[in-house]
Amino acid sequence: MALRTILEFPDPRLRTRAEPVTRFDAALGTLIDDMLETMYAAPGIGLAATQVDVHKRLIVIDISKEHNEPLVLVNPEILSREGEASTEEGCLSVPGIFDEVKRAATIRVRAQDRDGTTFERDFDEVLAVCIQHEMDHLEGRLFVDYLSDLKRERIRKKLDKERKERAARTVAASAGARRAY
Repeated sequence: MALRTILEFPDPRLRTRAEPVTRFDAALGTLIDDMLETMYAAPGIGLAATQVDVHKRLIVIDISKEHNEPLVLVNPEILSREGEASTEEGCLSVPGIFDEVKRAATIRVRAQDRDGTTFERDFDEVLAVCIQHEMDHLEGRLFVDYLSDLKRERIRKKLDKERKERAARTVAASAGARRAY
């Protein structure tokens, strides 16, 4: 298993619509395992393949405290939606930002597991919200798309500033390390 780099907003690759998974092989199993490891290390509760620059219809989720109940959804589709829930969401691709988003309270999903077996299941509460959030990634949408243009622009500027500061610290640290030799 390996940690994958999580793309961050406003990276244009996050806007790529994912293609269906057609091969259920060892490479897919490795990708799933890498995504789970990356999600746990981030730390997060959900991750779409799009977020690690793999544009396949695959999401992994684990809302358990012990990180021992992974849910793998390959080629997921929402069959029905009921009710409305407004919850505060965050995203590994939009680090440190949280805001209210309205989504369906209950959903029915058809998907395949890591072996390609098709199943249908009902989800509610946190799992329903998380699945909808991750499925948005497969369509090239981010949770910030549900916010106002002004909020989205402020978030983009804040994240750009943080990336520049992080890069400057890295350069300074590596320059200091070179002088130490």
